[in-house]
This record gives sequence, structure tokens and C-alpha cells, in this order.
Amino acid sequence: MGKETVGYGSVWGKDDRKARDTIFEFYLLRSYRKFANIIFPKFSTTSEADFLECQTNNILQSEMMFEYARNINAEAILFEDSLQTELSIPDTLFKRNSSNNEGPEYVLEHAGQIVAGGGYVRNYNFPYIDMYYEVKEDYRKKGFGSLFTQELKREAYRLKRVPAARCNINNNASKATLLRAGMKICGHMLVGELAI
Repeated sequence: MGKETVGYGSVWGKDDRKARDTIFEFYLLRSYRKFANIIFPKFSTTSEADFLECQTNNILQSEMMFEYARNINAEAILFEDSLQTELSIPDTLFKRNSSNNEGPEYVLEHAGQIVAGGGYVRNYNFPYIDMYYEVKEDYRKKGFGSLFTQELKREAYRLKRVPAARCNINNNASKATLLRAGMKICGHMLVGELAI
């Protein structure tokens, strides 16, 4: 393999992104994947990482997780779009936030009051885009979160992006909101301690 580029890997901090203690990307060109058990340990040692993070829908990285990590925990549920919904709430409007770049990108207004806000995290590999939202406490459990997510999905496609989302493994309210808006579970985010 010498000086030939066969893939790449990336590290960041598990709790503090600047800490550089966690491998979060490990990719090999298809023809070099048979050498993963030689390359990954060397990459791990060179990176000096203590943890490995992976999405269960990433087959290569999942294999490395179960081969080289211990104390593996699921930290988040991953969602992809599954179906288009037609949710609506009377007197409710989804729109771009016009408050001079302060606050969320988009808001949901109900009877003239902003009840939810959110937007996108654009650090996914193109064309994917991660949606986020927050509903004001007095308006929760009334369908506004699912309606807002539905509209964020539509806007993502208008932007020629593919919507994705995630929530904490124990956040049942957010999970229900995303499922009601036509998202489906496509995997989990795992974190484990490297044991190399």
C-alpha cells in the first residue's frame, strides 16, 4: 500500500468536539476493505482516540465497532424519510424566519404566535441534511412538532437535499413526532471504548 491513498478517517471529541478523542469516520476504497483489520488498528493507534462512534447503517464502521470496541451504547436513533404526510392545523403557517438572522431559520406560527422553530444542520454528506426543531412548551403534544417536521422535509426537497433526523435514544416524544411526520428509523448512533 505504501504511499497510495486507500481511504480516510476523521476524529473529533465525544463530549467536546475539539478534544479529538473519538474516531467518527473510517472509510476504505472497496478494493482495500479486505485489509480493514490491518488498517483500522494502525489508524486507531495513530489517532490516539479513546472512542469509536458509528452509525449502524455504516457496515464497515459497524464491523470495526464490534471488532475493536467494548462498552458499546446506542446514543441516538437515526431517521430517514419514508412517506409524505398531509398534516395540517388551522390558522398555522410555516415560514422562513425574517428576524434579521436571529433565532432559528424557520418558524411555525399559530394564531399569530410563534410556536416552534428549527432548521437544518448542514454537516452531513451531500445531499443529506439533518433537521432540528423545538416546540414551545405550552404547545407541545398538540401536533405542532410533526407539522413543523413535515414542512422542514418539504423545504429540504425544495433545496434539493434529502432530509434526515436523529433524536436521543430515550426521547420518546421526539421519536413519536418524527414517526408521525413520515420519518422511519434507519439505524442508531453507537459509541464504544476502543480496546486496541
